[in-house]
Amino acid sequence: MDDEERHDRLAIRELIENWVVWRDAGDWERFRTVWFDDGRMMATWTQGTADEFIAMSKAGWSKGVSILHFLGGQSIDLAGSRAISQTKMTISQRASVHDVVVDVVCTGRFYDFLEKRDGRWGLVLRQPIYEKDRIDPVDPAAKLALDPALLAQFPEGYRHLAYLQSGLGYPIKRDMPGLKGETVERLYASGAKWLKGEALDR
Repeated sequence: MDDEERHDRLAIRELIENWVVWRDAGDWERFRTVWFDDGRMMATWTQGTADEFIAMSKAGWSKGVSILHFLGGQSIDLAGSRAISQTKMTISQRASVHDVVVDVVCTGRFYDFLEKRDGRWGLVLRQPIYEKDRIDPVDPAAKLALDPALLAQFPEGYRHLAYLQSGLGYPIKRDMPGLKGETVERLYASGAKWLKGEALDR
């Protein structure tokens, strides 16, 4: 590994870590700097440009929406001025479900399309992969009964997260990639094309 590659990998890792810290702290001005102007964010509860995602996040923040992120291991595929980064992560959200305060923890990966422009790495697309999740009352003595028909409408990898978020009034995207299946395979194919210099599938 030469010095330039080492520098690029460190810069990408720093960007991914800054995303989590600045977003969860509500540091919106610095959070905006990790994105390019054409950057896009895909999430269960909103999909759109970086600016739209920040606006939605600010609105949720002001209403008390509590979402936190934690990062684990990372794998980076570099191809010149382009990269695909996969980072193990958890999404943790606290809210009231059927009058019971709960925590939902969703485990998966951030699958990121990145590019180096004018010497700076930035996010072009963030697509989370949702692998599994669970829901737990904050008070272990509390009794929580979910609507099984509603729960079954959502994909297995994020059904409890979607259940909670739908109860908060968010429209849920129901075809997000999980650990296996055609949707995640298409995402991997898009990543491979990105590294070859092809246009990003929108």
